[in-house]
Amino acid sequence: MTNRTIELPLLATDLERVRQPLSSAWTLPPAAYTDPAVYAAERERIFARDWICVARAEQLPNPGDYVCVDLPTQPIVVVRGMDGELQAMSRVCLHRAMPVAEGSGNTRRFVCPYHHWTYELDGRLRSAPMMDGLEDFATGSCRLPQLQLALWQGFVMVNVDPDAPALAPQLTGLDALIQNYGLGKLVVTTTLEFDSPWNWKILVENFMEAYHHIGPHRNTFEPVYPARDSYVEDNDEAPWSLLRMPGHESPAGAEGGLPPLPGLEPQQHHELLAGVVYPNLLFALSGELGVWYQLMPSAHDQMQLKIHALLPEEVAAALDDDGRTGIAESLRLVHLEDIEVNAGPWRGLQGTLTRQGRLSRYEKAIWQLNQLWLTHLGVA
Repeated sequence: MTNRTIELPLLATDLERVRQPLSSAWTLPPAAYTDPAVYAAERERIFARDWICVARAEQLPNPGDYVCVDLPTQPIVVVRGMDGELQAMSRVCLHRAMPVAEGSGNTRRFVCPYHHWTYELDGRLRSAPMMDGLEDFATGSCRLPQLQLALWQGFVMVNVDPDAPALAPQLTGLDALIQNYGLGKLVVTTTLEFDSPWNWKILVENFMEAYHHIGPHRNTFEPVYPARDSYVEDNDEAPWSLLRMPGHESPAGAEGGLPPLPGLEPQQHHELLAGVVYPNLLFALSGELGVWYQLMPSAHDQMQLKIHALLPEEVAAALDDDGRTGIAESLRLVHLEDIEVNAGPWRGLQGTLTRQGRLSRYEKAIWQLNQLWLTHLGVA
């Protein structure tokens, strides 16, 4: 990867502080969050090269089911073909760049609303009205650009880079640590959406440390999952991180009396895990459910966030409206506490006197993510 540090508003001395061992490491400098030039580099070197989470496989159960996603680098559509296989492709018409689909649904073909160019589910151009008589143009030779697609633990992951290395071998260490939870068999049960007008890395960092339990979560998480007991697994520089939060007991009624996930070890019933597959797949696992934070940056100061509860299919099917509402309100309560500590640092990072800060040993996951950020951005 080409080193183009000189083009970014990042000082070599600041980056060297980030590269230090955890015991002497500092946070990323403010410009890493606030400068649009840094986000432009992230789009080019991270979001156009790394594996990005865009959906859950169970959200597309039938042939013709599709969901549209705006990656930081490209509008795409993920669709289940008539052969039952998932694929991802650009959803930008080959004619005048109009998106051929929006939202989600089920279809047999994609039809551009501008001039009615029509595409098969695999992206092949089926017809282009009134384009006869042109030289060197044949519908059969035209196809929407394809993306790499991989499934991991039920998550649909895509990569714009056709030469990107396979995902699965990079996550074997993480697979081993979460294998008992059956994450791949859980299904989306309820979803919340939040406006998130701050840099995407702020939310990822907050998600991956329990140190802040003593602050905004002092009456919710801290009594059950004390910050002092939390620790982070070694990742051997692989593109993931896992935070363990041992608990004294399950929060009474926090998830509405859900049955425990099958197959867990005794201590896992009272433990909370938070994981990230770099850069944007965030998930949490407790003894009763999973939670998926679906985030997608759209600018240096804006991202879209959906929070999904994940349950075994039979548990989700048995829930009534009150049960779903109870889960949603529990998730909402936690995130409302977190909004303050996302918005606050974002405001503080704009200050002209704001500088890098020192990391705590309880922020090892942030340190791991910072190393990945430096390497993937090419500013090592």
